[in-house]
Amino acid sequence: MVDERYFIHRLKSTSLAGIVAAVLMGASCLYQLYVKGVFRYDLFGILIIMAAVKLGAMFYFRRTN
Repeated sequence: MVDERYFIHRLKSTSLAGIVAAVLMGASCLYQLYVKGVFRYDLFGILIIMAAVKLGAMFYFRRTN
């Protein structure tokens, strides 16, 4: 049997993993910009997409809940 706490812990761990990945990607993008002088559009694009999905999900869940 799977308890509902399992789903809550899975949700929190997935959210934390996404936030940590976004922070590391932003730090890597800034490192590339400041140290090497190269702006990585691919990392920045993925970071923008992650933020858009997060905000879209927040607005959707707020509206339907």
